[in-house]
Amino acid sequence: MLPSKFLRSKATRCLPVVLAALLFAGCGTQSTDQSTSHMEGSAQADSAYYLHQMQQSTDDSKTNWQLLAIRALLKEGKTQHANELFGQLPQDLNDTQRKEYALLAAEMKLAQRDVAGAQALLNKIDPAELEKNQQARYWQIAIAAAQGKPSLTLLRALIARQPLLTTPEEQQKNIDATWQALSSMSQDQARTLVINADEVTLQGWLDLQRMWFDNRNDAKMLKAGISDWQTRYPQNPAAKMLPTQLSNLQNFKPASTSKIALLLPLNGQAAVFGRAIQQGFEAAKNGASPVSGPAVPQQVAQAATSDVVSPSQANVADLTAPNAQPVQAPDSAAQSATAEEAQPGENAQQPAANNEQPAGNSQQTSAATAPQTTTSQPVAVTAQSNAGAELKIYDTSAQPMDQILNQVQQDGASIVVGPLLKNHVEELMRSHTALNVLALNQPEQVENRPNICYFALSPEDEARDAARHIHDQGRQAPLLLIPRSALGDRVSTAFADEWQKIGGGVVLAQKFGSTAELRMGLNGRSGISMTGSPVSASLPQQQGVTIGGLTIPAPPSDAQISGGGKVDAVYILATQDEIALIKPMITLRTGSQSGVMLYASSRSAQGGAGPDFRLEMEGLQYNEIPMLAGANPSLMQQALRSVNNDYSLARLYAMGADAWSLANNFSQMRQVPGFELNGNTGDLTATQDCVINRKLSWLKYQQGQIVPAN
Repeated sequence: MLPSKFLRSKATRCLPVVLAALLFAGCGTQSTDQSTSHMEGSAQADSAYYLHQMQQSTDDSKTNWQLLAIRALLKEGKTQHANELFGQLPQDLNDTQRKEYALLAAEMKLAQRDVAGAQALLNKIDPAELEKNQQARYWQIAIAAAQGKPSLTLLRALIARQPLLTTPEEQQKNIDATWQALSSMSQDQARTLVINADEVTLQGWLDLQRMWFDNRNDAKMLKAGISDWQTRYPQNPAAKMLPTQLSNLQNFKPASTSKIALLLPLNGQAAVFGRAIQQGFEAAKNGASPVSGPAVPQQVAQAATSDVVSPSQANVADLTAPNAQPVQAPDSAAQSATAEEAQPGENAQQPAANNEQPAGNSQQTSAATAPQTTTSQPVAVTAQSNAGAELKIYDTSAQPMDQILNQVQQDGASIVVGPLLKNHVEELMRSHTALNVLALNQPEQVENRPNICYFALSPEDEARDAARHIHDQGRQAPLLLIPRSALGDRVSTAFADEWQKIGGGVVLAQKFGSTAELRMGLNGRSGISMTGSPVSASLPQQQGVTIGGLTIPAPPSDAQISGGGKVDAVYILATQDEIALIKPMITLRTGSQSGVMLYASSRSAQGGAGPDFRLEMEGLQYNEIPMLAGANPSLMQQALRSVNNDYSLARLYAMGADAWSLANNFSQMRQVPGFELNGNTGDLTATQDCVINRKLSWLKYQQGQIVPAN
């Protein structure tokens, strides 16, 4: 056994060696550059962490942390701080840092809404030279720069990004985005796509798109087509993980329409509107002719110049597409008539005598035998007769909604159409009914429920359609002329929202007052200037300054206030009397050769306008439901006879006819992606929440006539 003195002596000699080893080990740990793992994407933190590390580091390590801080700041929406830090980067970057710098520069442009600048910078980068995590970011920037507009560029970016995603959730989301881009294309757009021979995955996607185009209104054919496509393209990512919309077709079940409950107000102020919808619904049920094609100029001109007896001089409200000089419809934003609403005209209180139905809680109507109708359009579905269907009508002005729904269930209805008034729709939503429902209005907050669709005629609907039409015509700087009212505010917001979605910039709005005020302005020869205030919904999100916990929003820039360019289009929401003053006031200020294109909603379109009015409106375009644009002349004449030539009620009549068609295609509309119906109120499609969108017809005044605006 060794003496303890020897052991202590040996331990003493070893201690400096151990301490030196620990010291060197500590120095090595301390000097490890943790920024590398973060740059490679294997670690993530917030901007505060990266900024702290940057302040504590030097040389390349500091630059790495600075690049990481910029990336995090952009992700957190702190664009201004990121831009300042970006400008402080050193010039002598290594190869890895230069790649990160190039990506950040493109991301910075995108954050600043400079899409063209972002795309130009992306074109200078070769994605094959990037690291895997950087490639995913590159393609994400390319996808964001495409702004959702369907194109080959967007499709290629989505396809390139797919194998770089690691989680099933990310992969499914990317596949759904790819399908969204494909299904958003028109058939004409799809036919123009030309791809390379080696783009096998893209070819598979395009074949899936073509199959869908051919079968999208036949659920059984579509299911069979999907199965066949999966067999032909087993390696395509979508064959292994179908887009969610197509996957849902596996559970498709057609809904029964043997017993239909129609819920409408048959008494009180809204009865005239309920009656018009009822008449249109029954006309379609009994085999009224479907939409036959685009507007015919002679038919349009004849309809517009015929003598029309308007039952009231009151302004129409916005339950329906807004029009001039009909009876006042209940406001879609209110639950009851407001102070602005007029009483229905005397003639409008009663429907045509040969269509009169007695008022009451419910009514039974028998269906007349009519032949099955077919469509002249190869894709979209049109109205069909269903002589065997049992229709029962319930008066929503007679009983509370919960009692009516209980009665509907007891009567064994298979589908509900209605109610019409917004407050009744909201009551129906609160009931959580299990019945299939095609509501004829929509609540303030739409809920995606598998058994409910929403079909409404609204000025917001027309404004969104106008935004798309004006954008398609190449206009870039629109001005809205809207009434000084809640209606004007809602329309401007709807237009600006849609304008942003389709890649537009700032939208300006100018409000006008009463007809008397407009007349004074015209008499005073002041005219209407092409200026306005920016609609908030169209402004870029401004980063505010936070001081002491209080965030102060940044003021809009000069470009935002002016709209960023000279106004080249004006969308007018006005009655016929108002637009008769507004149009010459614009000409008074701008001249007849200003190059500004004028557009209007159907609010200004009411039959019976004389030749002087049509000549004064020269060049003005306006949107109109297809039925009144000449696409369905027989139903148009039938509708006008039934409602005493009141164009606002004729639009409701057309809504009733379309409600019949939608009810009979409820399952396809709710479950089949891309379902489309050639309706009398527009080309009808459904969103994911089953809100029915309408694409309207566009007409224009030309040399005293009304012709298609194509």
